[in-house]
Amino acid sequence: MAEALAAVVLVVLGAAASVEAVAAQVVAEVLQVAGKWLNQMGLTQFYGVYLKHKFFTDALLQRLSEAIQASEQNHAGELVLAIEVQSPKDNLLSHERALEVFGRLKVWDTPYRTGVLLYLNLSLQTIEIIADRGIEVSNTVWEEVCTQLSQHLANKDYEKGLQEAIVAIEQVLINACGHLPVNTPNALSDKPVVL
Repeated sequence: MAEALAAVVLVVLGAAASVEAVAAQVVAEVLQVAGKWLNQMGLTQFYGVYLKHKFFTDALLQRLSEAIQASEQNHAGELVLAIEVQSPKDNLLSHERALEVFGRLKVWDTPYRTGVLLYLNLSLQTIEIIADRGIEVSNTVWEEVCTQLSQHLANKDYEKGLQEAIVAIEQVLINACGHLPVNTPNALSDKPVVL
């Protein structure tokens, strides 16, 4: 950490153009250390509860539900939004937990195998997207959606980020399974699941 701060001082004296890059690296290192400290102290669970109560109100969840419902009118995909407030105590990695939630919420159980899980873990501050085998999309497409969403979440712009993620996933599903008939009735609930 002290080396990074020294690098900032050297850059300020030398080339000012790279100050932002070095400063961003320092901030990322500080946040990473803070995140590990919160996790070691067991405080991430409280952070997830705080975020849920502060930002994920019933009104927001209703608006997200309506956005999911509207998006599913345009393709055969089924989007499930799962928001994990507190991580389970069995120390699963975020991806492993997302796979477990994918199975428990039966996202795999759609007529054309076109279910998609958008999983947010508030306490660990992670995002995962799990798509069923009927959706042939490269991982880089999903990574782009996650990157854009994470930028909004880092700025505490939860609603805009999630609304844009729903639109982005809708576009992916239109391209991947728009040729299939739209699921009527809806195979999976559009209401976000809070775990």
